[in-house]
Amino acid sequence: MAGTAPSGTHSPGAAGNVQLRRAVTSSFLGSVIEYYDFLLYATASAVVFSKVFFTDLDPLAGTVASFGTFAAGYLARPLGGVVFGHFGDRLGRKRMLVMTMTLMGTVSFLIGVLPTYEQIGSWAAVMLVLLRVLQGVAVGGEWGGAVLMSAEHATSRRGLWASFTNAGAPFGMVLSTAALTATGAVVGEQALLEWGWRIPFLLSIVLLAVGLFVRLRVEETPVFEAARSGSDSRPPLLELLRRHPRSLLLAVAVGLAAFIAQGTLTTFLIAHGVQTGHERQTVLNALTLSSALAVPGIIGWSALSDRVGRRPVVLAGAVAMGIFAFALFPMVDAGSALLLTVALVLGQSVIHPMMYGPLAALYAELFSTRSRYTGASLGYQLAGTGAGLAPLLFAEVQRAAGGGGTLTVSLVVAGFCALTVVSILLLGETRGRDLSEKPGAGSRPLSRS
Repeated sequence: MAGTAPSGTHSPGAAGNVQLRRAVTSSFLGSVIEYYDFLLYATASAVVFSKVFFTDLDPLAGTVASFGTFAAGYLARPLGGVVFGHFGDRLGRKRMLVMTMTLMGTVSFLIGVLPTYEQIGSWAAVMLVLLRVLQGVAVGGEWGGAVLMSAEHATSRRGLWASFTNAGAPFGMVLSTAALTATGAVVGEQALLEWGWRIPFLLSIVLLAVGLFVRLRVEETPVFEAARSGSDSRPPLLELLRRHPRSLLLAVAVGLAAFIAQGTLTTFLIAHGVQTGHERQTVLNALTLSSALAVPGIIGWSALSDRVGRRPVVLAGAVAMGIFAFALFPMVDAGSALLLTVALVLGQSVIHPMMYGPLAALYAELFSTRSRYTGASLGYQLAGTGAGLAPLLFAEVQRAAGGGGTLTVSLVVAGFCALTVVSILLLGETRGRDLSEKPGAGSRPLSRS
């Protein structure tokens, strides 16, 4: 398989292989835990929170308000990317990753003990938003560092190894929907709304302990250690804006469609499916299956990007998603559980991973070492706001249209897919770049492994 190491890079010894395995495992588990917490909120916001924290609103307005708190977490993610990126580029990737994981686990546990609207009134919603913002800050700092821990330890097949961080997101979705589903099955629908929804959030503390155990055993990346000796006094954000403004702008534009599609296929489609007559459990089962199948989809398409390049894979995914957007809602609205499941599997497990999987390596390859954590995090998280704002925007469109408006949703998704096509063509291929060099200093040929 084609790798991404420049020629002349020595193969890692036994110690290097051990650290690579630990880095990839840590990145995957860290991503699973972070996104279990972050996406558990997404699922709960669609099926529980509108009835628990916004009980004085009608159902559609409650859904919009619930998605509003969901979006707040996405809006906070760029802040986390800048803050943790700054210190990650200055002090190291590992320290920041321990902090982000601890913050996320603690905040999610606190959501599990949060009073409801009936207990403290509108203060419940205020506290929910505050905790959601802290979740956003944590996950905003997590992704960039986790990707770099794998990408900077790898000497070949960078697309494959970095993709395990992205693969952790749908696996976290599997765990979150499974936890909420299992809780509902055990305690019943009424008890789930009253107190059972807290259990999956409280379990975050257990996942935190497991994640920290693995993460603390990983060493700092050799690429960062080599760059540390020649550290620049210029803040990483200023370094990024001075040297790589075009790369940052195109990175955001390339990723927007993937995140808007993600928000549509997961959060918005849960609420839409239930509103159109599907059983809540049927929708959650389809989402769980498609999320599980997305894990090999992300890894597989990313591995292919090591052979053919990031650009062809992302480009094909954007075109396919732009077309599929017009078939998605007719399949869901047909009322068939089978068509609902097929729609989610095609969208989330096959097409979306083509756009999303290679982004991990691509974002790492766009920036120089001294601003890479900041650049990769900020580009990814600014694009990621699309996943938070899309469900809120689409729910408002649906409310204004009296429950319709799905054609507008499809047009918006297709429009952003067109933006990705243009942006990835302008960005060029990044597969052959040496992470120890500054982008633009020249690519070297790929090694084989």
